[in-house]
Amino acid sequence: MTPVELSRTVLRAVRRAVDAGELVAPVPERAQVAPPGPGGRGDYATNVALQLARPAGRPPQEVARILRAHLADAEGVAGVDITGPGFLNITLDGSGAQALVAEILRRGARYGFVDEPTGDVVHLHHPREVRAAVTAQAVARILRSQGALVRTSCATSSADEPDPTWAAVLGVSVDAHGTPAAPAPLKVNVRPVPAVQDPTPLGRDAARWALLHPASHDHPRITADHLVQRETNPLFRVRYAHARTRALTRNAAALGFTSAPGDVQDNATHLVDALAAHPPTLATAARHRAPDRLARHLVVTADAVLGIQHAVLPLGDEKPSAAHRARLALAEAAGTVLAGGLSLLGIDAPEHL
Repeated sequence: MTPVELSRTVLRAVRRAVDAGELVAPVPERAQVAPPGPGGRGDYATNVALQLARPAGRPPQEVARILRAHLADAEGVAGVDITGPGFLNITLDGSGAQALVAEILRRGARYGFVDEPTGDVVHLHHPREVRAAVTAQAVARILRSQGALVRTSCATSSADEPDPTWAAVLGVSVDAHGTPAAPAPLKVNVRPVPAVQDPTPLGRDAARWALLHPASHDHPRITADHLVQRETNPLFRVRYAHARTRALTRNAAALGFTSAPGDVQDNATHLVDALAAHPPTLATAARHRAPDRLARHLVVTADAVLGIQHAVLPLGDEKPSAAHRARLALAEAAGTVLAGGLSLLGIDAPEHL
């Protein structure tokens, strides 16, 4: 069961409880599921019981107990526990990772994107400053991935702005110039802490990462550290992990086998969790207009890839097995997520590094 399917399963449980008269509350349009936080357990957790507690006029723990009864017998669910103030912690049967990998490989770079437009219209307006422009562009891409209609504008009246000295190098473009006369349904001013130094000497990819990886309230660090090819450089780790997934596919082909989603071993848990967390990460990054959240999640995903890479291919005289094909599919899914996430940030994901 994929995160999207599990979200729908949670909503069906809410509807059954409402239809049975056990809860008197509106059924939410979406139920967010994500890997459990500290103190949680199982494969996923949802706070839907906390959402419903106030409109239902009941304590969250009581709402959670009602929903647990409807969730526990759902197909693909092995167990449901209640933790904290009312979080539902869901354990899936053994096919959970397999279905997740299959879903990622099916959807490709659009994994984590919403299927239908939400009807939200957002106008991102930013000053004539390099970090603000790059941030607005990345936020626009993330918002569009979540179904919003987005327009960007730059606070200048010049027809050739933003400043071409950095706009061309960093691949920055806007939809309009000048302060908008009439605000869109939701106008957002994008004003991160400006970059004190010129990032263009770093080149497009490293410069964009240097501007987007820190939170908007933090000062960006514009140094050559973003160019070094070593593990202390987060951008290098992300791009290297992506390149490694592509190399694994090439090496497997040379050994005569291809990937096939299947059961993966426990040592891949961190990577499975990171892949499952990609859709809620995109949703959170869109909601908070925070591309840094996506950048940091890509680092987590990359580190999980590098932690299992040596177990993907057969060693020595070992013959390729179903386990190798499953691990290769997992690595390919991770590469897909890394490439898709970097693309949203406007950064290339090279096949070779």
